[in-house]
Amino acid sequence: MGPQVIRDQIIEIRKNMKIRIQFLVVIVAFALAGAAMAAEAALAQKPAQELPKNQEVPNNQRRERTIDEIKVEAVRRAEVGQYPLIGLDPGDVKEAFTSIHTSDKDEWAAGFMHVADRYFDEAKSLEKSTDKADLAKANADYVRAWRLYSFGRWPIPASPGKQRSYEKAIESFLAHAKFFDPPLEVVHIPFEGKEITGYLRLPKNPTGPVPLVIAVNGLDSRKEDLTESFGAILPFGIGFLAVDGPGTGQAPIKVSETSERMLTKVIDYAQSRPEIDKTRIAMHGVSWGAYWATKMAIVERARLRGASAQSPPVDRFFQKDFLMNSLLGNREYLFDQVPALMNILEGVHTFDEMGEYLPKMSLVHQGLLGKPMAPMLILSGVLDTQVPIEDEYLLLSKGDVPKEAWINPRGGHLGRQVGVWPDPRIFKEVIIPWLVKTLEAPAN
Repeated sequence: MGPQVIRDQIIEIRKNMKIRIQFLVVIVAFALAGAAMAAEAALAQKPAQELPKNQEVPNNQRRERTIDEIKVEAVRRAEVGQYPLIGLDPGDVKEAFTSIHTSDKDEWAAGFMHVADRYFDEAKSLEKSTDKADLAKANADYVRAWRLYSFGRWPIPASPGKQRSYEKAIESFLAHAKFFDPPLEVVHIPFEGKEITGYLRLPKNPTGPVPLVIAVNGLDSRKEDLTESFGAILPFGIGFLAVDGPGTGQAPIKVSETSERMLTKVIDYAQSRPEIDKTRIAMHGVSWGAYWATKMAIVERARLRGASAQSPPVDRFFQKDFLMNSLLGNREYLFDQVPALMNILEGVHTFDEMGEYLPKMSLVHQGLLGKPMAPMLILSGVLDTQVPIEDEYLLLSKGDVPKEAWINPRGGHLGRQVGVWPDPRIFKEVIIPWLVKTLEAPAN
């Protein structure tokens, strides 16, 4: 493909999405370029953290951040609006840390719950008022409490205290959701003797069945985070249904080679609702959720209009050498990435089991990559140390239909770039326009 053809494609994408693009758009990925950029990113990565307890640390691995290092980094991220502290007040974070002195999980949860409780209690009191200012303050307090409780359970609710913090995060979020207009509906989808819990919001005053985005979270985010973000799509006449992906949040099953069946059930449910246009359904996934969005674009291509995926793991991510050399001690991730990842995998309890299990999740291993698939938007950053950029280039080069891509040369995981391309900007200027364009297009 010549340089002029590539330039013409970039100009066309800019025109269609109607946004200022200050990044590299890729339609066809080149394997050599992908390998070179990945090597550059690997050189930039800092040494790794330690293995889970009771397991030997390889000589080339370094310990995880200490609690004092976590405190410093967490406050810095809160100050600059960087994940996973987007929306948290640095003062609240500092206050919580005054009572956290060790890496004990329950101590961590207690520190953040103590601060969050104050906002939650104030909100409960204010919501009894009929004064609009008091009600607005109550709503804001619920949001503040939700974010603090959620960080109290981060990255996973791996202790009784963190589980309690997670439960209080859900309670606070649903209290905040009572202020939504149009309203939020909590749906319960029967699934293999259990249920899938989802949050459904549909646009106001529809004139007929509406398009829908099914949104799937990542390893440590939750459907509550997606629900807060996806309210921005409602004014376009598009609804959304947010669910926790397999192994996370309130999902009824953990990650396995067949866990996409849970999301197939979600599509079944969406198509059963008369308010939803069953021919205009798309899926959006973040990180691990992007893996599911990609897989569903293949196995459910007949029922999905398209899928947007931020940093989807595809193949190399699942190999043991990437686990050892990139995920262990990854400093782009705040702490405990490997234990969090181990927790979502079905029947996996040790690092060795994890190394044996992950390759089975590769879309190459499963024989899916290269099969016909729904149109996709793939987003990533060349400097992503959590999902290798090679996976995105591999995905771009496979399938039967052209894909669109937003690849930030200076971005990390999900394409984030502090101060330039934060999560909210990517969502507003890239993801939402693509989903709107995809769901408004006539059916094939």
